Amino acid sequence: MTEQPQFRTEHDSMGDVQVPYDAKYRAQTQRAVENFPISGQRLERAHIEALARIKAAAAKVNARLGVLEEPLAQAVQDAAAEVAEGRWDEHFPVDVFQTGSGTSSNMNTNEVLATLATERLGSPVHPNDHVNASQSSNDVFPSSIHIAATSAVVHDLVPALEHLAASLERK
Repeated sequence: MTEQPQFRTEHDSMGDVQVPYDAKYRAQTQRAVENFPISGQRLERAHIEALARIKAAAAKVNARLGVLEEPLAQAVQDAAAEVAEGRWDEHFPVDVFQTGSGTSSNMNTNEVLATLATERLGSPVHPNDHVNASQSSNDVFPSSIHIAATSAVVHDLVPALEHLAASLERK
């Protein structure tokens, strides 16, 4: 019985890089992991969810505008829904401390979604040309921070404050 290799070779504009065999991310994410091992902390779950939701919305609009073909856009949206649900969190290894524009996390998201969409569609989905179409990490990353923060306020902070207020009223 042949053992599965531990790594696969990915190629990008900077050359070859070894990526864990089962990783859904690709070369640029691996380079970010290798080049910027700052804290060992990854993005929060809510931030990954926010990035995925932005990518899904962009794919939907890009299909409507004719930038992406509908089946490809739908494959990206479906992949983004899985990521938003938390099914692929282990494929987001980029350190939370990175460039201010969040380029590494944006590309990590693009690569994971492209891989999942490619698997679903059965034809290549490109991280930049398709998943990142009509977007800039200078817009996506700050927007994802706002979405994640708003979600935390609505789903975590407000209920906690309501619980605290109710507890204080009982005393």
